[in-house]
Amino acid sequence: MEWVNETLVREFVFLGFSSLAGLQQLLFVVFLVVYLFTLSTNAIIISTIVLDRALHTPMYFFLAVLSCFETCYTFIIVPKMLVDLLAQKKTISFLGCAIQMFSFLFLGCSHSFLLAAMGYDRYVAICDPLRYTVLMDYGMCLGLVAAACACGFTVSLVTTSLVFHLPFHSSNQLHHFFCDISPVLKLASHYSRLSQLVIFMLGVFALIIPLLLILVSYIRIISAILKISSSVGRYKAFSTCASHLIVVTVHYGCASFIYLRPKSNYSSSQDALISVSYTILTPLFNPMIYSLRNKEFKSALRRAMVQTSYPVN
Repeated sequence: MEWVNETLVREFVFLGFSSLAGLQQLLFVVFLVVYLFTLSTNAIIISTIVLDRALHTPMYFFLAVLSCFETCYTFIIVPKMLVDLLAQKKTISFLGCAIQMFSFLFLGCSHSFLLAAMGYDRYVAICDPLRYTVLMDYGMCLGLVAAACACGFTVSLVTTSLVFHLPFHSSNQLHHFFCDISPVLKLASHYSRLSQLVIFMLGVFALIIPLLLILVSYIRIISAILKISSSVGRYKAFSTCASHLIVVTVHYGCASFIYLRPKSNYSSSQDALISVSYTILTPLFNPMIYSLRNKEFKSALRRAMVQTSYPVN
């Protein structure tokens, strides 16, 4: 049984956009513009939050971390994808594929648990406002981010180890544009039910548990909002949660479709389409949904622009 651990496949060939050969240069331009805009938007958000003391609150602290995750998330996938759109040979080494999967899963799973932390922040702000500054101090915020990263690291390490300890003896043609779990597993020569179950349960842990925590937070939040007598007060309270709910819906909708399915239901074309949305579009829209529609942030951004244009000596 020693051949089981032997790896014959030394590199993988990406075929994610092979059916769109005539459009790859156009896709390169479109994705490059979106990627640069995403980087600049997140850089503006992070720098504004860091520079403006009025935004030194838990909600904006989590938003800055979210923007960092989104920036790193796209950096893991998009530059390689852009190079491959113009390259004749669209390959990645076996080790490079493992590193890309680990990094992608680490940031994605950490993102899920960060959304749960942000939900808890909204719960404390609405349900226990008098103790908000005490309960959500700087140490608590750092602890929640550290816990999110620790959970993401554990899930990504175990999953990547399980996937790349499988034997790959046959095809190396990956019907995707990056090293995601399902397309890589499809190439494995031997894939036990135990490995499939463990990877599926890790997906459940990284998606369902944070989602349940968010649901519990919002059940309590809705209960508290309904007790507010003023309709204006109820609207203001709920409006602080609207952006978070939109991001949660998009993130868990895409991720659940991709990862919480049995291997038999895998469709490379469907998954590639959904993957384009959550690797390119959602990192652009998520920070914008959170910040650029927020009056407090826009005021801080204007102040930062004025200070930059007319610095005080």
